[in-house]
Amino acid sequence: QVRLLESGGGSVQVGGSLNLSCTVSGEYTFGYYCMGWFRQGPGKEREGVVIIDDDGTTTYAEAVKGRFTISRDNAKNTMYLHMNNLKFEDAGMYYCAADATDGCPFRGVPELTGVEIYWGQGAQVTVSS
Repeated sequence: QVRLLESGGGSVQVGGSLNLSCTVSGEYTFGYYCMGWFRQGPGKEREGVVIIDDDGTTTYAEAVKGRFTISRDNAKNTMYLHMNNLKFEDAGMYYCAADATDGCPFRGVPELTGVEIYWGQGAQVTVSS
């Protein structure tokens, strides 16, 4: 069974920074397929934040470009999201995701297209004034 365990998140003031981690366990070839971060704000649909492919190629959502950075440590089976200059609109539940079958589609927006995708339980990010 594949499990994605997220950690980090929390509450921060506008302009602050937070880090998220996502550690994958189970029968999953970490770093081989597309992985990414997604978020869902209050009253909003889930949206892609950033995806990363096996070679490190990334696609960021326009709203977070220049402020968020995704990284991955294959030796630790862990993916990270470093978030700088957080805004009110960044608040929400952040989910890490791992595609079980496909590489990243790179169609201009962060998305996963595999027939089987694993999801973390979510990490709350709160941004206050």
